[in-house]
Amino acid sequence: MKIKILIPVFNDWKSVFKLLDEVNQLSLDPTIQLSVIIINDASNHDREDDEKKYENINSIKILNMKINQGHGRCIATGLKYIFEKEDFDYVIPMDGDGEDRPEEIPQFVEKIVKNPDIPVVGKRVKRSENNLFKFCYEVHKILTYLFTGKLIKFGHFTCISKSVVKKMINEKASWNSYSASLVKITKIRDSIPSIRGKRYFDLSKMSFYNLIVHSFSIISVFKMNVLIRSIGFIILYTFIIKNNISIITSIPIALVIIFVIAIFKLSKRENMEEYNKCLDNISNIEVFEKS
Repeated sequence: MKIKILIPVFNDWKSVFKLLDEVNQLSLDPTIQLSVIIINDASNHDREDDEKKYENINSIKILNMKINQGHGRCIATGLKYIFEKEDFDYVIPMDGDGEDRPEEIPQFVEKIVKNPDIPVVGKRVKRSENNLFKFCYEVHKILTYLFTGKLIKFGHFTCISKSVVKKMINEKASWNSYSASLVKITKIRDSIPSIRGKRYFDLSKMSFYNLIVHSFSIISVFKMNVLIRSIGFIILYTFIIKNNISIITSIPIALVIIFVIAIFKLSKRENMEEYNKCLDNISNIEVFEKS
């Protein structure tokens, strides 16, 4: 069984090499061949030379991007590269900062051995962020469910088969949101309980604005659901306040309209033409073979 671990990185090389150390220490069945594909998202400082040997990792490839394209699109680019250029059975995308815990990888393997074609997601059961982030995350889940009817409790940390990868790279939503695209193309998914780990080094550099964009991008994959449910809300709410219409009571309607406009604007990120050309953004590939 050939498994590709897909890791996007922007500058955080110290964390990535620590992650590689932990992946190398995993105790897996010897018939399982682990390889790593790192997507270097146009990092703007040089990484330190890594002289370590990883005897349990078959190979490590670093795809150096010409221009920065963001975490999610690095995942999408990696999936397309792996499908078109690599020999593999499964792909496990994961963050390189320690928040996706490598010790959970054997649980993915157990699941795919039992059900080879069913994608497995890391369902978040515990988070390590501060209370404000946890609150915002709960609000995100509620908004997603109310406006789309989809309850998405996972991120990139998943394990998907070659057949699912093929569907992902032919779905334009993958260029916008990995998790939402996976929900869109699959009806059945298995899961493992996944604890959000603490970052190896430093604090997250993601701004509050980028968190909102990330949340709305997920929702935008189901924009027609959003539109239909929003129209239903406006009709129902207008009926409720028909005898008490004012500027104040009209605020919820205005907020919903603004929300729908933002969702449709973000949905334009789904660009299949851009996705099909994403491998052109690779400047070079570094290959490190098994020691």
